Amino acid sequence: MRVVEISQFGPPEVLRLAERPHPVAGDGDVLIDVAAAGVNRPDVIQRLGKYPPPPGASDLPGLEVAGTIAALGAGVTGFAVGDAVCALVAGGGYAEAVAVPHEQCLPMPRSLSMTEAAAIPETYFTVWTNLFDRGGLTRGESVLIHGGTSGIGTTAIQLARAFGAQVLTTAGSDGKCEAARALGAQHAFNYRTTDWVAAAKEATGGRGVDVILDIVGGDYMGRNLDLLATEGRLVQIAFLKSPKAELDFSVMMRKRAWITGSTLRPRTPAEKGLIAQQLRQHVWPLLEAGTVRPIIHQVFPLAQAADAHRLMESSAHIGKLVLRLR
Repeated sequence: MRVVEISQFGPPEVLRLAERPHPVAGDGDVLIDVAAAGVNRPDVIQRLGKYPPPPGASDLPGLEVAGTIAALGAGVTGFAVGDAVCALVAGGGYAEAVAVPHEQCLPMPRSLSMTEAAAIPETYFTVWTNLFDRGGLTRGESVLIHGGTSGIGTTAIQLARAFGAQVLTTAGSDGKCEAARALGAQHAFNYRTTDWVAAAKEATGGRGVDVILDIVGGDYMGRNLDLLATEGRLVQIAFLKSPKAELDFSVMMRKRAWITGSTLRPRTPAEKGLIAQQLRQHVWPLLEAGTVRPIIHQVFPLAQAADAHRLMESSAHIGKLVLRLR
């Protein structure tokens, strides 16, 4: 089968088309003929040699796919050959076929294309488990989402609004702020030109926000603590700047705030399966009704994976990038 592999760590040019043996469905797996695969920033970080796949996972990049089930491994129930599905994978998405634990598969939402479905798993699994499970965001609360026009950001804005939260966000240009507002953010701040802490405090009447979803890290962490309301929660899921920061924990203590974070890729199929069940119950009806949707900036053929990575690194996109295989 055709795949895109990382020939060596380095710039986008190290991604190359190659041939690999066709995978088989092991016990508990489904084998998917891949129609489309999402491109995510962790793929870029893996290409740079800074995000190795977990033990046992494919060395190929790609964390989400959509396609058709070609075979079932022993013990799999609830799916049939020919089903259209999307799936979270721990690696191997940039390929014409991938074997994945059945727990990490979901039926393709009705009315969505394969390309759209491929843009769902990585961001929706991540946002649900962090914003709602760990962050405990509830109706009527406020949330600040950093990077509001990223794949994570466009997903988080829509889900937070759909579940009744007040949404604030940051983005890197006035145009991106306008795009975030079009998705449902009530307040969007250009972090290059605006003191977003002061602006968010003003927008919340000085109270601060209940939850912050941060992908930036570094000096944002102290500013996030300053912005949190009493009993606020800071959820850290990535570090575009740095994983290290100097924090004044007296602020955290005074506000009775807490900091949490998580990674998704190393979790077990059973753990990912629990998230999948929650998505199917709470989010799939919203996707099928069109209340929320994956925002796709551009679709590339598999052979142009390097171009997709260049665009990802430029941060010029709004929403998701997808590779089309069929």
